[in-house]
Amino acid sequence: MLDLPTLEDAEFLQGETEKVHDAMHVASMIQTILIVASLVILLNIYGIMQKREKLIEVEKARAEETSRAKSSFLSNMSHEIRTPMNAIIGLQSMALRDPDLTPKTRVQLEKIMSRIESGKVVVKNEEFSFRDFLEQINIIINGQCEEKGLTYICNVSGSVKDYYIGDDLKLKQVLINILGNSVKFTEAPGEVELNAEVLSQEDGISRVRFSMRDTGIGMDKEYLPKIFETFSMEDESSTNSYGGSGLGLAITKNLVDMMGGEITVESEKGVGSVFAVTIPLTESDRKNPEEQETGLSKENGAALDEKSERILSGKIILMAEDVDQNAEILSDLLELEEIESERAVNGAEAVRMFYESAPGYYAAVLMDVRMPVMDGLEATRRIRALNHPDAKDIPIIAMTANVFDEDVERSLNAGMNAHLSKPVEPEKLYETMAGLVMERGGTDK
Repeated sequence: MLDLPTLEDAEFLQGETEKVHDAMHVASMIQTILIVASLVILLNIYGIMQKREKLIEVEKARAEETSRAKSSFLSNMSHEIRTPMNAIIGLQSMALRDPDLTPKTRVQLEKIMSRIESGKVVVKNEEFSFRDFLEQINIIINGQCEEKGLTYICNVSGSVKDYYIGDDLKLKQVLINILGNSVKFTEAPGEVELNAEVLSQEDGISRVRFSMRDTGIGMDKEYLPKIFETFSMEDESSTNSYGGSGLGLAITKNLVDMMGGEITVESEKGVGSVFAVTIPLTESDRKNPEEQETGLSKENGAALDEKSERILSGKIILMAEDVDQNAEILSDLLELEEIESERAVNGAEAVRMFYESAPGYYAAVLMDVRMPVMDGLEATRRIRALNHPDAKDIPIIAMTANVFDEDVERSLNAGMNAHLSKPVEPEKLYETMAGLVMERGGTDK
């Protein structure tokens, strides 16, 4: 006999079904809540990421702006310093040519040149005499030490070569910057010491370490990690006591890095400091002091100089220079080599004078970069675009206090053939002009 569900059974089944429905509804609500919560979390994370990206963009923009500001500051500072220095070096170079100059005055003028050259930043890789290199440093630092009543010591050890190939000017600036600080922060009776030592020699490369020790005021160990940072000074009040902008050691570190070297420092407050600069230098086999720096014999070098003099003698140079004193000195330097010059006071006038000149009249153009009315870069671009027989190949040489790599690149991109920095080095100027004139093939006026 078939048993049919009773009313009680039906009510029980209905209750269980409702419980199942309720459970499913709760589960659905929980799932919905979890989905919503996940979306909220994801949206929050996305918002945080967007904010972080914006912050990164803002910080990047601020860093770029700071970098541009510092670069502009350094470029302007370099230009403002080098422009008046151009006049000093020009006058000094002409004074040294005076045959009636007394030996004492000649030595003093050469010391001035050594001090000036120590501050230049010019990229080069040339052969130099290690003895002369150290002698120039010693003349400067020993003179400073004598003025303050300090003892100066210089020692050389290891298998040092007579000549090396490298950037002696940058290296000289590095050592003078550090030794100059040693003198500045050391009081009498104190000591400043320079030690040059060859650490290793391999594959024609010498690793030379220059150790500089002083008995000065020293520095706290906590400050040492910041010492090479730009505008860094341990004590701001030291600016008033000793002078300085906080740029010296930052620039020094940059120069050492550019030469593939390394710099370290140890210091103790009230005891003194020791800086060590290690630089790789290419070895040279040259030993004969009578040979020219080019590696030519003295006779061949003299013949080359005579040929250069013949090429430049009687040439007419277009000189674009807005500063009267600089123009006068440059004209005198050219006249010493029997080179004639005609002056334009700005870039626009230089373009006009060149355009109105007869073919072959000017042998070269010496172009200042910063000038009123029209700068040298724009003037060069316009000269190159002129319908003139010499427009495309006349040598145009930038002469400017702008000495950073980007300045050189801008000069070359504008159409210039060479970039010479102020203060002007007369021999470098003559050499550059002679080389470009010979390269062009010009032998007549």
